[in-house]
Amino acid sequence: MTHGHDEHDHDHDHDHDHHHHDHHHDHHDHDHAHLSDHDHAHAHDHMRDRSRHSHQPGDHAVHAHEGASRKDLLTQGSGASKVLFFDAFSGIAGDMTIAAFLDLGVPLLVIERALAALPLDGYHVHRGHVHRSGIVATTFDVHLETSQPERTFREIDDMLAAAPLDERTKDLARRIFLRLGEAEAAVHKMPLNEVHFHEVGAVDAIVDIVGAAACVAFLGAEVVASPLPMGRGFVNARHGILPLPPPATVECLRGVPTYANDVDFEFVTPTGAAIISTIASRFERWPTFAPERVGFGGGQKELGDRPNLLRLVLGAPSAQNETASFTSGATHVVVEANIDDITGEVAAYALEAVLAAGALDTWAVPITMKKGRPALTLCALATVAQADAVASALLRETTSIGVRKVPVSRTERPRRVVSIQTAFGPIRVKISEGPFGPPQVKPELDDCAAAARQHGVPVREVVAAALAAGRTAI
Repeated sequence: MTHGHDEHDHDHDHDHDHHHHDHHHDHHDHDHAHLSDHDHAHAHDHMRDRSRHSHQPGDHAVHAHEGASRKDLLTQGSGASKVLFFDAFSGIAGDMTIAAFLDLGVPLLVIERALAALPLDGYHVHRGHVHRSGIVATTFDVHLETSQPERTFREIDDMLAAAPLDERTKDLARRIFLRLGEAEAAVHKMPLNEVHFHEVGAVDAIVDIVGAAACVAFLGAEVVASPLPMGRGFVNARHGILPLPPPATVECLRGVPTYANDVDFEFVTPTGAAIISTIASRFERWPTFAPERVGFGGGQKELGDRPNLLRLVLGAPSAQNETASFTSGATHVVVEANIDDITGEVAAYALEAVLAAGALDTWAVPITMKKGRPALTLCALATVAQADAVASALLRETTSIGVRKVPVSRTERPRRVVSIQTAFGPIRVKISEGPFGPPQVKPELDDCAAAARQHGVPVREVVAAALAAGRTAI
């Protein structure tokens, strides 16, 4: 498949045998052989190593490639309120994902900094390029310089938990690895913590997953992905022959739309499946949005019926986006998500972030989900125009993999805010009028609290004074 796909294919085999590393190692071997014919493809493998380290070989290759880049580098948060579409017409692998992010304009430094936070050494990464059907795509390769130990899922998760990564990157990387680990545990019918990854596969998987998480956190866009092609045939694994798509890939893709492709090829690797199934909020052929920037990540192998590429498209939701299409007649949208793995601190922060994204109001409701799990429904009210931005913020700041958007209509009382004088100083008062009965008068509590502290009186006395003065302003 792609450069990354080949490696992932091997990874799949190894993963199935609890040797994710071995799969990657086989892929690397293929890449090297492929490299002799296609340096660009080999560069793709190096990209993975490079993600882990900022070794000079990788850096030189990267800088040379960036120097020839036709686009400016993206900046932190430049994907906020936008859509990042994974057009996976040739499937997806971890190294292809990193390569596509780099080609899109994510600075290599974003990946290198994330990898530098990990206690890993003995490898380097390399970025290059490859030509596919006249398209020049970026490639990314990881190269091992010294032998690596086998690592269990528990060891890897503990390493990520202790690493000085930013919280969004750390949380996303751990969730992706958990999905991969749970898939392997299901295939092998063994405890999650005992699933192990051999040296090459583990290093590749760690680099790909942490690098992808860092890129997603850096951009802050809502990720949408296309349905994924599933190849046919078989692949050699450490302990035998496995069917394609590999069992671990299928486990990772529970709930993800897939379609058949009559080609003997591993289009989607376990690592690629774990990444996209975790970061994507929804899957569709092509979202309704206005493309602004495109990046291509190249795979190792040449495919006869299509270019072996992963395309990333970053764009803004258009005026005729999906929200507008189903909100005909509605004035607002309620955006909500049920979440059973979020702490109270993170929930509070998420609601603040949603307000900053344009929500008019937010709230949390305690619920009980399947299997009796206590959970929260985080909700936000937004105008139709701000609904997508609010949904993106909710997805970005929580562990939810999807949100609901419910169109609603709101009847509002006309309101005005006036500043009135009281014995405790000026207090803002909101006066709501209209043909709905007597006017409502409500003092701004923040003003009342500040005045209460200043004068050393209970806040209720300030509120009463503001109400009395407010009624005279009606």
